[in-house]
Amino acid sequence: MKKLLHLLLIVGFIFSCSYVTEAQINIGKKLKKAVEKKTDEKVDKAIDEGLDEVFEGSKDDKDAEKQPAEEQKLPDAELDKSEQKPSDQEGEKATSPTLNWAKYDFVPGDKVVFEDNLIGEENGEFPSRWDLQYGNVEIAQFGGENVIMFMSGSSCIIPYLKNPEQDYLPDIFTIEFDVYYDVEPHSAKYFVFLYDKKNQRGAGQSLKNIKLFPGGIQFDGSDNLVSGGDGLWYNRKTPFWRHISIGFNIRSLKVYYDDVRMLNIPHLGFNPTGLSVSIINTNPVNFYMKNIRIAEGGQKLYDKFLQDGKIVTNAIRFDVNKTTIKPESMGAINSIYKILNDNPELKFSVEGHTDNDGDEALNQTLSEGRAEAVMNKLIEMGISADRLSFKGFGESKPIAENTTAEGKANNRRVEFVKM
Repeated sequence: MKKLLHLLLIVGFIFSCSYVTEAQINIGKKLKKAVEKKTDEKVDKAIDEGLDEVFEGSKDDKDAEKQPAEEQKLPDAELDKSEQKPSDQEGEKATSPTLNWAKYDFVPGDKVVFEDNLIGEENGEFPSRWDLQYGNVEIAQFGGENVIMFMSGSSCIIPYLKNPEQDYLPDIFTIEFDVYYDVEPHSAKYFVFLYDKKNQRGAGQSLKNIKLFPGGIQFDGSDNLVSGGDGLWYNRKTPFWRHISIGFNIRSLKVYYDDVRMLNIPHLGFNPTGLSVSIINTNPVNFYMKNIRIAEGGQKLYDKFLQDGKIVTNAIRFDVNKTTIKPESMGAINSIYKILNDNPELKFSVEGHTDNDGDEALNQTLSEGRAEAVMNKLIEMGISADRLSFKGFGESKPIAENTTAEGKANNRRVEFVKM
């Protein structure tokens, strides 16, 4: 009996062991599946989160989005710094300077003395409206438009005018042009001489020049050295254009880079008599120049209004055959805005005029569109729409001969006539 009982116990133990083992195996299988499922879920979640970061931004970005707007807003001081001095990465992405033309106060002279927009020039030839003092200069196409290209080495050009040995700069004048700075800003600079180096030679004249660096300017007047700068080029890794504006009023000289006044000399110390532009190219960089204009005058627009009852200006410029206002036009537009803002009873008819190039009907339409664009800009700035209207006269009312570049430039104008 005892043997039978032991035998039964042994058999039961064996069966129980096999049952436990099988149960354990089943439990192990279930645990394994559960772990694998959990692992797969975690992996899927990690992948999803990774994809979310790629397409929607990181968790930190999402948390930032949940913050109130006032917590995300930079203080005014920090905002100004971020606008004025972009990071290296922003500098690399930028293709042109970030400009605040709303503060631009430069107004060009109202009578064009010399104008060269390079239209009609032949690629590879010397620019027809210029003379060469030394070096090698040619017309090239760059960015879809004609430019003056300064070749390797040193080059100098002067406007090609009648009687260049005489003083052809008025007592009050403005000079404007665009220059290009390549990816080697430390070596790129343009020299502007306020006399004709080929035809107006004089003792000590060569020392009186303006050096135009990418982000700074230096005037060497032999007796005094004056510098200014905005530091923009320090963070730039890509080439860019800058609009240069020079204003002279009997004795004072002001120079602007884009919308920033870089230099203000109250007593220049000599009388400017002409213009020469030169470069010294010691590195394989590109020097280009375009949109050159010398104009007489610089009378305040409000004084002109009081004198003539209207304001006539060719300082508001547009893209070729378009109604798009160029940024450098903001000096004149800002002045008109101030006149209207300071005189709330004043109303203006904005009237557009063109030269006689192209089709007469198209010029009529173009003049209307340009006048309307200027009117809309003033309304956008805050002038009430009921104080402004617009008209276009096309080429029908010239104020100068359409036979010269200068005459055509004077005919391309906007007038503000009191209503």
